[in-house]
Amino acid sequence: MFRFKTLAAAAATALAAASASAQTAEHTMLISSWTGPTHGINAQMWPNFIRMMEDATDGRVTGEVKLGLAPPPAQMDLVLDGAADMAIIFHGYQPGRFATSKLIELPGYEGSAAAASAAYWKVYEEHLAAANEHRGVKVLALHTHGPAQLHTTSKVTSLEEVAGLKLRVPGGVGSQVGEALGAVGIQVPAPKVYETIASNAADGVVIPMESRKGFNLVEVAPYVYRMPGGLYRGSFAFIMNMDTWESLPEDVRAALENEVFGEPASRMLGGVWDGMDEEGLALTQATEGNEIVDASSEDVAAYEPIKARIIEGVLAEIAAVGVDAEAAYEMVKSEMAGATN
Repeated sequence: MFRFKTLAAAAATALAAASASAQTAEHTMLISSWTGPTHGINAQMWPNFIRMMEDATDGRVTGEVKLGLAPPPAQMDLVLDGAADMAIIFHGYQPGRFATSKLIELPGYEGSAAAASAAYWKVYEEHLAAANEHRGVKVLALHTHGPAQLHTTSKVTSLEEVAGLKLRVPGGVGSQVGEALGAVGIQVPAPKVYETIASNAADGVVIPMESRKGFNLVEVAPYVYRMPGGLYRGSFAFIMNMDTWESLPEDVRAALENEVFGEPASRMLGGVWDGMDEEGLALTQATEGNEIVDASSEDVAAYEPIKARIIEGVLAEIAAVGVDAEAAYEMVKSEMAGATN
């Protein structure tokens, strides 16, 4: 309880500081967000992003975060309609709307979320933007969470034991992984994970280690089955209403483009998630009754052909929208291999 109150107080302080800045700035962005106030997206990512905008524009642009304006899958349309100036979207929540975002979700990438997110932005500019899947809004940053692992109510010691489990899956590649492993997929937004497991509607979830803390999985899913490199990653975008963007003065737009949007913000967001994953791991290790089981070498080998089939299928899907999928895939791997994380 003390930890929760401390987190809540820190989040409230960050949001209050943003509100104070909003009173003096020339342009205040109404930001829609959908996780709880203590989750890292609201406690760290948005405050950092707002601070970057303020620093780049000498305080002329700030942001004010509002929670609960719309459910997670509706955030893109919320911004399109102008009901919010900015929002964070998770691409997997809208099946069929985004194909190219699956590129960064593929299993097998080695490296941090910061490195993956920076690579994601570069590949987006080079290859993926041409698909125009975010048409109608301005993409400000792209990022991924860390490697997703299996979190369950009962101990899983091998990949074969996943078959038949009822697992919350996120959409996108995460859902494809669950299907390939023989799990029964249950798709609900991440904020609903705790109650979905607590009510026995699911046996577990495939999600990054951050959620051990961010969604209190240490309480309802004490077991983690950990695959090196993770089972998949997830894809997010920070977006802005296009009319809002075009209404900003030219010098303000230039400052934001040059100092905030794109790779700087993407790398920052991925780096925040790396820290969140570390906190989730530390909490798991410190919580009585929680246990981490690392995949055996046999399971790692067994996952290889599953990964290969998923990668092949996703690259074909991306190529179908007119993107050079193979070149984009190789660029992600090359960027991450050369990253300093």
